[in-house]
Amino acid sequence: MLQIDSIDLHYGAAQALRNVSLSAAAGKVTCVLGRNGVGKTSLLDAVAGQHAISKGAITFEGEDITRLRPSERARRGIAYVPQGREIFPLLTVEENLKSGFAPLKRENRSIPDDVFSLFPVLNDMLRRRGGDLSGGQQQQLALVMRPRLLLLDEPTEGIQPSIIKDIGRAIAYLRNLGKIAVVLVEQYLDFARELGDHFAVMERGAIVYSCSRDSMDEAALRRAMAI
Repeated sequence: MLQIDSIDLHYGAAQALRNVSLSAAAGKVTCVLGRNGVGKTSLLDAVAGQHAISKGAITFEGEDITRLRPSERARRGIAYVPQGREIFPLLTVEENLKSGFAPLKRENRSIPDDVFSLFPVLNDMLRRRGGDLSGGQQQQLALVMRPRLLLLDEPTEGIQPSIIKDIGRAIAYLRNLGKIAVVLVEQYLDFARELGDHFAVMERGAIVYSCSRDSMDEAALRRAMAI
């Protein structure tokens, strides 16, 4: 579904990504791991179109999207939940949910019932402003889209443990639908390990270790993250 081929990304003279290749398939969670500042968010920005790459190519569902604007990628089903959620604080919960309708055909513009099965608290707060929600509730709100590719940047950051479990269940549910590819950026290895099908560790803008769940050597994975 998603294929990233040998991409570089620069911020002026500073190089943030170095020859990065990665793939993500429908019904699978691809986890990108590593410490702060190693290029994980830059990788998601590149896929979402937030920052142009300087080398390589990005293909989504067989189409080269390397030069497409973020809005065009969103219309193709790529959704990005950045760190910090970035919901609309002055809009109600219901209005925030409906803000994801823009790329959808008119007949598909409805809030799926399973949104409220996954996160019942949102149903109770539909008329509340998004900014009135707790950090964990805002993260739940940001996760309820139904894209083809879901990019998640550290969804557990600053969230209480009970909400982390809810977020994990939601990601697992979306994966198990078999239609959505998930790229999950995380520092919390235990959370990623429970959900991930494939793992890639980044250091200094490059992928320095990768494995599948079946071939995982946890000691080697932890060593790579500690470099």
